[in-house]
Amino acid sequence: MLELSDYDYELPKELIAQEPTKARDSSRLLVVNRETNDISLKNFKDVINYLDKGDVLVINETKVIPARFFAIRKDTGAKIEIFLLKEISENTWEVMVKPGRKAKLNIELELPGDATCTLKSITETGTRIAEFKSEDDFLDYIHENGNMPLPPYIDREVNSNDKDRYQTVFASKPGAVAAPTAGLHFTDELLKEIENKGIKIAKIVLHVGIGTFKPIKVTNIKDHKMHEEYYEVSTEAAEIINKAKSVNNKIIALGTTSVRAIESVADEKGIIQAHSGETDIFIYPGYKFRVVDKLITNFHLPKSSLMLLVSAFSSINMIKKAYQKAIDEEYRFFSYGDAMIII
Repeated sequence: MLELSDYDYELPKELIAQEPTKARDSSRLLVVNRETNDISLKNFKDVINYLDKGDVLVINETKVIPARFFAIRKDTGAKIEIFLLKEISENTWEVMVKPGRKAKLNIELELPGDATCTLKSITETGTRIAEFKSEDDFLDYIHENGNMPLPPYIDREVNSNDKDRYQTVFASKPGAVAAPTAGLHFTDELLKEIENKGIKIAKIVLHVGIGTFKPIKVTNIKDHKMHEEYYEVSTEAAEIINKAKSVNNKIIALGTTSVRAIESVADEKGIIQAHSGETDIFIYPGYKFRVVDKLITNFHLPKSSLMLLVSAFSSINMIKKAYQKAIDEEYRFFSYGDAMIII
């Protein structure tokens, strides 16, 4: 049995990054070599040295929407936090609300900027279906009035810097409620250097959902039900990846979200098919990777599905060794933290 307790580790609270680095690519990089079992300490700009001409870097173009709002109940004045999860139809969204006991159905809530929200129903998982009304197009309203949805382990108020820095420089497809954080380290200049070296960039989309932060609660990992996330792998991206694989060039996934998208559309021979839809792929130790050869990623929460994914790509012993090295060297962890590349 694959036990969840095997994927736990102790992290000093002070190593949880609360702010981004001054410059995106000034973060640190831990290099984990699966063949030699060596671990190297580098700067993030050095990542280009682990990509070769003809390789493909797969990036996730999803864009974080400012999904957090603070509403007021008209009848009682109670304050309620509303977190957008997924668009169901025009002006209708699946949302999370806090505190849930004050969020009654069919009572109009006031939002900033002359908008309102009415909770219409409760889903099987405890989220709500909400109907919004605003003078402007609601998607425009979101970007004008919403707050960036920083993860719960960043223990401070959202500031103006977050609107830029909790977003990759290549974000272009709105829909995520959490950032694909490995991409936060890249600058336009570094991406240009990578392309100038002869490395192809394949662009995919996977809208990161709030489920990425949800802990696994089952003892036996195989009993875990993975959350669904919307993805798009275009014909162009599929062709770039397939061409590189056909001549034995390497596919480097930028982040676990890129891994989930391309592994979801690969056949047993590792050939990518263009597709879009929802994926609930659950990657844990024992999974046979069909496409990805190298992985750039941040450091993940203990006992999380992402901890399982990186352990599947390497091994739990190697990942624990790497994480302990990062802790000893005082690397910064989680969304605004440092990165690692597994080669």
